[in-house]
Amino acid sequence: MRRIRYHSYGGPEVLTLEEVPVPVPEAGQVLIRAEAIGANFVDTQLRRGMAQTELYPRPLPRSLTGDVVGTVEAVGPDTDPALIGQQVATASEDAFCDLILADAQWLVPVPDGLDAGTASALPMVAPVALGVLHAGRLAPGETVLVHSAAGAIGHLAVQLAKVLGAGTVIATASTAAKLDFARAHGADIGVNYTDEDWPEQARTAAPGGVDVVLDAAGGNILRRSLDLLAPYGRLVTYGAASGELGSIPVTDLFALRSVMGFSLIAAHAADAERAVKDLAELTEYAAQGLLRTAVHARLPLTETTEVHRLLESRAQLGRILVVP
Repeated sequence: MRRIRYHSYGGPEVLTLEEVPVPVPEAGQVLIRAEAIGANFVDTQLRRGMAQTELYPRPLPRSLTGDVVGTVEAVGPDTDPALIGQQVATASEDAFCDLILADAQWLVPVPDGLDAGTASALPMVAPVALGVLHAGRLAPGETVLVHSAAGAIGHLAVQLAKVLGAGTVIATASTAAKLDFARAHGADIGVNYTDEDWPEQARTAAPGGVDVVLDAAGGNILRRSLDLLAPYGRLVTYGAASGELGSIPVTDLFALRSVMGFSLIAAHAADAERAVKDLAELTEYAAQGLLRTAVHARLPLTETTEVHRLLESRAQLGRILVVP
């Protein structure tokens, strides 16, 4: 079967297509034939040697992560054989393959009729969107600011904020087209964060301050967002797409502000039972049509380098799917 990996850090050109044996599922595992794979922006950073953490080191050679939608072809020992033939979605650390091994515990059954794009969001990007909102302790009627609101996670966070009862959702993005896209997915107000005065625009939209900020950009965006928080406001950071982690002076928190980090890996480790419940909640939202994923492009596995170029261009609306 085919698999994408990289053996050195660098640009998209380091991604290589390999022929490898078909893996054999062990106890508690299933083998899935991939039908669609959702690509993740974080892999472009990992591929360049960035985003390494003590929590999750990434030695070479590395595979690409992704959200896989496919059909179970085989199961390992002590694994329910009734899973064979079922269409499921799962997150994988070795996702860009024809066939993927996955833990049966984390499989998400795909509701009948659900499109591949939305199904691909269920295992990872939608749980991140829901997780950061939970971490921000969003309450009904509160104001939420979602950075990168046209991205794979951002446009889901906009929708979920509304589902959870947010009063006003402010979306930021870098172009007029992206802001239109965010508003089409439920945002009340759009702000272009490339404008120098974008914080003032956000303050005009929320004179009393923002209750929850969701940020995966880091750097200057994070620092300027902190000043937008209302008393007892919460900023949740879950990435650093700008390439700059940045730092926050403790004195900036004295104005009754708080900052919290979020990682889906840490959330699973801290409370696996809640993580499983979140998956069921998100699947129900998708089945009811309350959560939908926009697909910017569908490309074959052989064009994974182009997938990464698209991700790094930051031009996509929603997410990019790879079709083996």
